[in-house]
Amino acid sequence: MLLLAADIGATKTNLALVSSDASPREPLCEQTLPSGDYADLADLVLDFMAHSRTRLGSRVAPDRACFGVPGPVIAGSVEITNLPWVLAEDGLARDLRVERVTLLNDLAATAYAIPFLTPDELYQIKPGEPEPCGTIAVLAPGTGLGEAFLTCAGGCYQPHGSEGGHTDFSPTDIEQIGLLEYLLERFDHASYERVCSGIGLPHIYGYLRQTGEYEEPPELATALQKAEDPTPTITECAMRQPDPAPICVAALEMFTDLLAAEAANLALKVFATGGVYLGGGIPPRILPYLESTVFSESFVDKGRMSELLGRIPVHVILNPKAALLGAACYGLNAEHP
Repeated sequence: MLLLAADIGATKTNLALVSSDASPREPLCEQTLPSGDYADLADLVLDFMAHSRTRLGSRVAPDRACFGVPGPVIAGSVEITNLPWVLAEDGLARDLRVERVTLLNDLAATAYAIPFLTPDELYQIKPGEPEPCGTIAVLAPGTGLGEAFLTCAGGCYQPHGSEGGHTDFSPTDIEQIGLLEYLLERFDHASYERVCSGIGLPHIYGYLRQTGEYEEPPELATALQKAEDPTPTITECAMRQPDPAPICVAALEMFTDLLAAEAANLALKVFATGGVYLGGGIPPRILPYLESTVFSESFVDKGRMSELLGRIPVHVILNPKAALLGAACYGLNAEHP
């Protein structure tokens, strides 16, 4: 059986053609295409299949497809976040001429990959004592904030997507209350995604700059004005040695504090005794901050639940294509008819 797997993003889509006779880590063909260059997913996939046939030297036709998609999948349909695509499993199966198409929330796909990741694809930032077959929580601060979790039954894990990143941001100290007020002056709704993501870090920076407590170096102000995306600039200036910019350090420390608090919130809500995993593009880039006491202390700072959270380990996912691996593994699993 040949499976077409894909991790669809607003900027790019990773695709792979995998066989049930081989490991999903050894695709027959793999390619990354710019999502925004295509009117719909079917056109993008057909381009990939043309590339696959050229590379493999024969006519290949997948039997099934499994796509990790950004957005809530309801009754086999989804409206893609930040792309003008509305996808439906039945319609895609017809357009792509495959037996079956499965749409899976992209964070659920990332979550499903976790049991298949190797030790060198994970980085532990907080030790703990995971329960065998315990529920696993996943947060992915990238452009936005994705959240998902895995539950275990009969030794097998089942992924569950969520839109938890859009829940209300709840400050825990005076400084964070000031951040909330800053956000409410600019947005109708202040969610955790507004502070724990690529779009969130600039909000934290803007708030700290507005307080007047930190000096903004002129060269940094110029770089931020020119940057299409200010998040990498803020991160790089916070990580720069030996002279990091204090305002960027403060912004990244607050980001770390807030991410830890929300990771603990999710862990408590789904009772994630199997561990918490951080995916997305940001965590691997800020490991020194995530290993700091700022993260660990904020994570366990939940009153009567502190002891429970102290036993939960936290890892960073280092594999940038975990969602593609998860979609492939899920699609190849015979238990999903």
